[in-house]
Amino acid sequence: MSMKTYQARLSSVILMVALAGLVGIPTYAQTERSNQPTQNAGAPLQAIALSAQEAVDYAMKNSQTVRNALIDVQLQQQTNREITSQALPQITGSLNVTKYVDLPTQLIPAEFFGGPAGTFIPVQFGTEYNGTYGVNIEQVLFDGQVFVGLQAREASIDYANANVNVTKELIKTNVLKIYYQLVVGQRQITTLDANIARTEKLLHDTKALYENGFAEKLDVDKVSVNLSNLRTEKTRLENQLRTGYIGLKFLMGMPVRTPLTLTDTLSDEMVKDNLLFDTIRYEDRKEYQLLQSVEKLNKFDIKRHQFTYIPRISLTGNYSRNAQRDKFNFFKKGEDWFTITYIGLQINVPIFDGFAKASRVRSARLNLQQTQNRLENLRNQIDMEVDSALISIRNAIATLDLQRQNMELAMEVYNQTKIKYENGLGSTLEITNAEADLRTAQNNYYAALYDAVVARIDYLKAAGKL
Repeated sequence: MSMKTYQARLSSVILMVALAGLVGIPTYAQTERSNQPTQNAGAPLQAIALSAQEAVDYAMKNSQTVRNALIDVQLQQQTNREITSQALPQITGSLNVTKYVDLPTQLIPAEFFGGPAGTFIPVQFGTEYNGTYGVNIEQVLFDGQVFVGLQAREASIDYANANVNVTKELIKTNVLKIYYQLVVGQRQITTLDANIARTEKLLHDTKALYENGFAEKLDVDKVSVNLSNLRTEKTRLENQLRTGYIGLKFLMGMPVRTPLTLTDTLSDEMVKDNLLFDTIRYEDRKEYQLLQSVEKLNKFDIKRHQFTYIPRISLTGNYSRNAQRDKFNFFKKGEDWFTITYIGLQINVPIFDGFAKASRVRSARLNLQQTQNRLENLRNQIDMEVDSALISIRNAIATLDLQRQNMELAMEVYNQTKIKYENGLGSTLEITNAEADLRTAQNNYYAALYDAVVARIDYLKAAGKL
């Protein structure tokens, strides 16, 4: 892979981070090279040094996406409390005062007063002020939907926690990818520094040869152009790494102006370490755990709608007092208040609702069937991802080994060519070509190293071992 292709990949990753905060990468112990602006103009912010695991831990505590997922758990806890409250006694108090501007009129048969039968006499009676206060209590003895809701509380919390775990794993995957790509990028900066130093020495030697008549002006110009290209390449990569640091801090929930140092290293051995697993279990995948919790909730939903066919039974009770006054003197001592007390059993029997309950039960069963289909599809998808990731990591490791050997060989060729050139047995063209081949081999190695670490992360995620 060429340097241009690798840098294009890095730029693409950084853009994704900046727009969505959903990518990741690594590096050797390093600090951002840019001078970070500070939040306070006076005192600079203290740099934070993080390993890859510490960066993940920081993201788990500070990422707004993770925080919102944790808030969803708290919201579900409050919903569960609301469900629990429906099984507890419901007590309400009441107070009512009425002033009749016109007293109610009742029709009384006229024959009560000696009048003709079949006629009525309008009579107004009552008091101008009526007052009532009391307490009403209702206790559910049986309500199928309430009891199923109580049974489903644990499953609903499991679902919320599973969603948190899926979110955390996504953040962890992206943080690791960004962290290690920055590691690879910083290693390339170190290699470019060495290349620039070698080319500067070559330019110095070539100029000396030119001044003594042993080289042409064209040879000096070729080396100068090569040196300029190396410096331009380094500047471009440094700018991309600065943007990568911003993307990593944004994804972690860190203030983007805080200086950040990455302390982990990356080697071929680290990529290959601990990649063999005895068994792959579907239940280790966070997405599978999430769908399992959805399946449990679907079953509770079916049960909840089935219980709507069963009568609802509740116990009710009331204690109240009322008074009638011709004047507003309810607070006057010695006046009469009349007490009303009763208890009752209320049974609500569903008879016919136009088959609405039956439709809800069928819909709930169809939702369960969809979830079970998704579980089956996910099992197949996990098998595919594990097998594909295993092939990818094997290919990536093989490519990494070949590119390292190729880079070492290119370095050996360059050193031999340089010795020949210094002894006057080689041309500037030969050493320029050898240097170009070395740069290509180095770029291919670093691209293979990043491909390998990404393949490792993807394989661990596919196996549920990340």
